Amino acid sequence: MNIQIDSREKARAIRKIVAEFDRQGVDHFVSKLYVGDYMNYDNPRLIIDRKQDLTELCGNVCQGHNRFRDEILRAREHGIEIIILCEHGRGIECLEDVIWWRNPRRVERYKDPHTGRWMERETKATTGDKLYKILCTFERKYGCRFLFCEKKDTGKRIIELLGGDCHDQ
Repeated sequence: MNIQIDSREKARAIRKIVAEFDRQGVDHFVSKLYVGDYMNYDNPRLIIDRKQDLTELCGNVCQGHNRFRDEILRAREHGIEIIILCEHGRGIECLEDVIWWRNPRRVERYKDPHTGRWMERETKATTGDKLYKILCTFERKYGCRFLFCEKKDTGKRIIELLGGDCHDQ
């Protein structure tokens, strides 16, 4: 197995992933990918796009909707299946779990000008239920898949998804 890692992935963010590749004897190199973040040279029609958590994913499908959609459409036009692997953890194991996600941007702290006390108010940020519906629509309309894992398992999960045998030692 030979995995290409997109050059736009930050070295610090993928240190543990690369360490898992090394631990399992998976060859890898860094070079720019057309779409996504990880590709196995044995199957270049399957790409993994890694997201660090649901907050990043929410930003991509809401604020960066057009750019994110265009990347998935670019992949589809070239016969590439794209899997979005979200490293959220903490109870998010499948797409349906997103319904229960509590967006940290839903609550805003502010100082009341009259009392000087810190208060909280709800914002209009995307809820877990709304994000779930958006992700389901992306899967249905564009043929991508959203999968979830914990950060500690990302390297192993990438190897599994790209068709490698994971050898837990």
